[in-house]
Amino acid sequence: MALQCGIVGLPNVGKSTLFNCLSNAKAQAANFPFCTIEPNVGVITVPDKRLEELARIDNPRRVIPTTVEIVDIAGLVKGASKGEGLGNKFLANIRNTDAIIHVLRCFDDGNITHVDGSVDPVRDRGIIDTELQLKDLETVENRLSKTQKQAVAGGDKNAKRTVELLLRYKAALEQGHNLRTVPVDKDERRLAADLNLLTEKPVLYVCNVDEKSAASGNAYTRAVAEAIADEDAGMLIIAAAAEAEIAELGEYEERMMFLQELGLEESGVARLIKAAYKLLNLETFFTTGADESRAWTYIRGMKAPQTAGIIHTDFERGFIRAEVIKYDDYVALGSEKACRDAGKIGIEGKEYVVQDGDIMHFLFNV
Repeated sequence: MALQCGIVGLPNVGKSTLFNCLSNAKAQAANFPFCTIEPNVGVITVPDKRLEELARIDNPRRVIPTTVEIVDIAGLVKGASKGEGLGNKFLANIRNTDAIIHVLRCFDDGNITHVDGSVDPVRDRGIIDTELQLKDLETVENRLSKTQKQAVAGGDKNAKRTVELLLRYKAALEQGHNLRTVPVDKDERRLAADLNLLTEKPVLYVCNVDEKSAASGNAYTRAVAEAIADEDAGMLIIAAAAEAEIAELGEYEERMMFLQELGLEESGVARLIKAAYKLLNLETFFTTGADESRAWTYIRGMKAPQTAGIIHTDFERGFIRAEVIKYDDYVALGSEKACRDAGKIGIEGKEYVVQDGDIMHFLFNV
């Protein structure tokens, strides 16, 4: 399930440093604009203590975690919606992602150039938001002119509903609002889904701070929190430079000591990966046994046959039923046999909505 989060931001805010922490793929990190030209893609393992516990219980030959893709996209500048800098390419790369990780510089350092000459994360957020909004407005207006003609000429009900939605989108964009702030239901969202609008994508703001601000933030992060208060968005505080140093440490104990010095219980990278996973509306089910303990990614709300299809299309095509063990029951009882003997295996049909942490066994016939 190749869903992607794109890391975006102005040049020199720490995007590539953060990406390097997340992935074995090394993006160039340099003190000048546009050092990232082509988007770098990293496949990131999602930390999950539940998988570690299942592997401890079953001692399988293989342990396979779930993953999420992170894309490091070239820095954007003012005027990108009109093609300035690497604008058109930047915007096309964002359009191909499913969610946005927006990195904001929230630290002072005279040795690192800021493209606009001073540190102001709220202003920086506004620059990128404006460029994305302008591009979305162009997209909406182009579709609106075509759909209005269809609605008038053919009396198409869907066309009329689409026009109403696009007019709401247009009004919001003209007022400087991101489309994720516009309340729409699932049916309405489907009407314009093919437009792949930039400001409709879910977003996580990552405030890149210095070491001393890693645990509690600073005046810059507080300003960002206030600025995004009315937006359906997440926010994380991460010291990317410190995370880069942690990533270079070979021993687990050394990494934990470094984190404790920063006043943290968990690395920012781990928190970011989990947040990205959640941002994409993803959850995890498990399969486990003597051969393999494995985490599988699915989209929240999927039913049993759909999740079976993630393992193999034949599982979905010939789905009969699913045997489901709740994670807590498996850990408490210590094996599938013990769960079966205790009556803790649920037999579920095609309408069962899979829950995060379910341990699944699918029965099928093709």
